[in-house]
Amino acid sequence: MFDTLKRDIRSVFDRDPAARSLVEVLLCYPGLHALWFHRLAHWLWNRRIFLGARLISHLSRFLTGIEIHPGARIGPGFFVDHGMGVVIGETSEIGENVTLYQGVTLGGTSWKKGKRHPTIGNNVIIGAGAKLLGPIKVGDFSRIGSGSVVLKDVPPNSVVVGIPGRVTYLEGKRIESMVGLDPHDLPDPVLQAIRCLLDRIAELERKIEELKKSQQSVSSR
Repeated sequence: MFDTLKRDIRSVFDRDPAARSLVEVLLCYPGLHALWFHRLAHWLWNRRIFLGARLISHLSRFLTGIEIHPGARIGPGFFVDHGMGVVIGETSEIGENVTLYQGVTLGGTSWKKGKRHPTIGNNVIIGAGAKLLGPIKVGDFSRIGSGSVVLKDVPPNSVVVGIPGRVTYLEGKRIESMVGLDPHDLPDPVLQAIRCLLDRIAELERKIEELKKSQQSVSSR
């Protein structure tokens, strides 16, 4: 248990260059607080003290803005950066050294009992606002781009972006002509809509000019 707690602390220093001291990490990192609340709640959950586990989970959500069901399984070295709005469902399984950013959801797609949430491998990074839904599996060393919606299994060593999420890199090789994880490369949906409207306006103006010319030719006869 103590080794796991040490790895949880070490993960903050390894993955957040803003972390300066142990005291700062212990007092000012809600992701670490939520994780330790969860480890206690999960311990109670495994001993069928369900109400106590849920109360601790509820308190953790109130204090940190991070919601982790006490039934979720989380390995050592887990790191939530910023963390507000993170939701991790009951049957989620998370491996070692996984990193989540704010707004990530590991959610279900069914009201049925049983396995209904994602399984995340080791050394996975999930970007801000990404949604992983259903009993899917994400392979080791994969990266999920910010804002992606992932509904299918992800192979190991992959990069996934988009809605729905699609694998764009596999084993370090680009396999699809899509944007990367750099937010500057992501298409702007508002700009695309404006361009479509401008193209449509130009087409209508062209047709109006054609109608004017046809009317002028008829009038001249």
